[in-house]
Amino acid sequence: MNGDPSTPYSRDLGDELRQVRERYTTFHARRIARMLGWDPAKVSNIEHGKVRASEIDLVQYLGRCGRSLEFIEGFLDRYRRAFDPYFVQAPGKLRTLSMAETTAQGITCYTLATMPGLVQSEEYTQALYEARGVLPPDQIEVAVRFRSERTTLLQRHDRPQCTFFIHENALRLQVGSAEVMEDQLMRLLFNTHVIRIVTAASGPAGVFMGAYTLWDYEKRSAVAYAESDIAQVFVQDQAGVKGCKAIFERLDAVALNETQSRAMVADLASRARQHFGGRNLHRA
Repeated sequence: MNGDPSTPYSRDLGDELRQVRERYTTFHARRIARMLGWDPAKVSNIEHGKVRASEIDLVQYLGRCGRSLEFIEGFLDRYRRAFDPYFVQAPGKLRTLSMAETTAQGITCYTLATMPGLVQSEEYTQALYEARGVLPPDQIEVAVRFRSERTTLLQRHDRPQCTFFIHENALRLQVGSAEVMEDQLMRLLFNTHVIRIVTAASGPAGVFMGAYTLWDYEKRSAVAYAESDIAQVFVQDQAGVKGCKAIFERLDAVALNETQSRAMVADLASRARQHFGGRNLHRA
């Protein structure tokens, strides 16, 4: 393990501290360090989530930022879990996921039933949320916008190396209209990432009961992530990360290679209107 003990959640909360300082004060990091009698490196490390601040440190820091006792107590309650090797959030909490994703050097993921979030078109995402009914209608617009913003990660000049293991079920499940599916399949082909299709012929060997992601970082420990409709789980425990890597090793052994995978997606895209056009909308 490297020397950086931070977790996605500690980095999330550290960045929240920085935002509080910048929003409610005119203090630069060095100035608040002098006011608190700290080394400037301490402020930097806390704001980057690299070290666990004591509760006294946090009370002093947030007090200097003019935060209320109620705010400080709420932040302390959340911060107590910041460095846990297993951390669970409700699926609507998106900051931690976004920060973990955008700072990764490599991203490997597996989906069984739907397209990976990072490669979903806006129309596919909209149709998916509307069909599944897991979000209230007034929250769908926000969820679609967030997922659309996530996809811009693949257009960055310093984008992470991404490998998407996608089960054939996800390619064949109709979400939205035939046109939406055609556009979604074409979208898979024209982005810079590796596609590995896990065919139905692989049988149970290619089926894992969850959506899994592994984030690799240059100077931090890898993080495994699993999501469902009821929870998001961030794992930095070495055994948990090793288990996630083992899943991807097994998928690598059964999935089509990239050339074969792209050929399969291209074939489905070319036949999408005929393939999906005569079907009723499937509920994802």
